[in-house]
Amino acid sequence: MDDFILFLKLAFDHVLDWNAYDHILFFIVLAVVYHFKDWKKTLWLITLFTLGHTVTLALATFDIVSVSSKLIEFLIPLTIFITAAVNIFTVKKKKFHQSNVNLFFAFFFGLIHGLGLSGFLKMVLIDSENKTLPILEFAFGVELAQTLIVLLILIAGFVAVNLLKIAKRDWVLVLSSIVIGIVIPMLFERKFW
Repeated sequence: MDDFILFLKLAFDHVLDWNAYDHILFFIVLAVVYHFKDWKKTLWLITLFTLGHTVTLALATFDIVSVSSKLIEFLIPLTIFITAAVNIFTVKKKKFHQSNVNLFFAFFFGLIHGLGLSGFLKMVLIDSENKTLPILEFAFGVELAQTLIVLLILIAGFVAVNLLKIAKRDWVLVLSSIVIGIVIPMLFERKFW
C-alpha cells in the first residue's frame, strides 16, 4: 500500500507541478472547448491521454523505445501550441466542441508526453524487480490528477459562460491565446537544433 501511495503522490506531483506546468496547459486547451454536459467526452479525453502517456512511459521504462530527451522537451510545448491553435481556428464552427479532434490529440500527444517522464521514472524504478505495477499505479494517479484539472477547467468555463455571460467562443479564444502566449517562449527555449 505504501508503494501505491508513493506512485500516486509522484503522479500528482508530476501533473500538478507549477514548475513544470505543461500538463496543466495541455489540459486547459484540450478541455476549454467542452461543457459539463460533455462529461462523457471529457472522461474519454482524460483516459485517452493517460493511455497514450502510459504506453510510451512503459515502453521507455522497459528500454523498448528511446527518443532524444531534447526532442521530446521541444515536442511537448509544440503539442500544446497545436491544440490551442486548432481551438482558435475551429471555434467559429457551430459545434466545434463536438469534434473528435481533441480526443485524437489526447491520445497521440499523450504518447509524446509519456516519453517526457520516462527518464525520471526509470531512475525511481532502477532497483525495482517489478516495474509494471508501479507504472500502472502512476498511471492511475495521472488519471486522478488530470480529472481534477479538467473539473476545474469545466467549473471555470461554467462560471465564465453562465454567470459572467462571456460567450463560449470568446472564452475558448482567450484561454487558447493565453496558452499560446505562454508556450511560444518555451518552444524557443527548448529548440533541439
